[in-house]
Amino acid sequence: MPEHIVYYLTNWGYVAIFLLVFLQEIGMPNPFPNELLLIFSGYLSFKGVFFLPFVILTALSADFIGTNILYFLFYNTGTFIMKKKPGWFPLSSGTMDRLSTKISRGGVLSIYVFRLTPFTRGYTSVIAGLLQVKPKVFLPVSLISGLTWATFYVVIGKLIGPFWNVFTQNIDSFGNYMVTVLVIIICTFLLIYMFRKKGKNKINAVINNS
Repeated sequence: MPEHIVYYLTNWGYVAIFLLVFLQEIGMPNPFPNELLLIFSGYLSFKGVFFLPFVILTALSADFIGTNILYFLFYNTGTFIMKKKPGWFPLSSGTMDRLSTKISRGGVLSIYVFRLTPFTRGYTSVIAGLLQVKPKVFLPVSLISGLTWATFYVVIGKLIGPFWNVFTQNIDSFGNYMVTVLVIIICTFLLIYMFRKKGKNKINAVINNS
């Protein structure tokens, strides 16, 4: 674990968690992923340094505020920026178009899933703003997905507390494993959603034809 992260967390406590999560959520470059930050914070709750519910609440607050700053920024100015300054976007136009299409088709569920997926969660609020997703839709989804995300990683950190030395020695393999598990969970939710949607469509077709 990077020494400066350990220093900030042990000396600044919940303020450090809030600032580190918040800065990354608004797009500030950070070589230390928020997911590992939350896992380490969960471990510190196991050691008695932090109180687990406060860690989750702090991370959720930072995530919710940060992601919605981006969302409202692009909700209000995104169209102008795309026309006048397209080079400001960190993603290629092709990638932006593909993500926009997926979010448009999947609606609320897509926003929730992308907000839980590493490497795309940071761009979801940007694209939701560009697509003019209504605040009454985006705000609840960003809150629920933020709670899911924060709770998942903080609790994982606390659960692996007794095995922390093993975790730090195999952190790369663990990271790949966690991503795999997360992808499997997300795909399972998507499949359930698709089958339920197809089932409803069939029922509606039967009703309409009767």
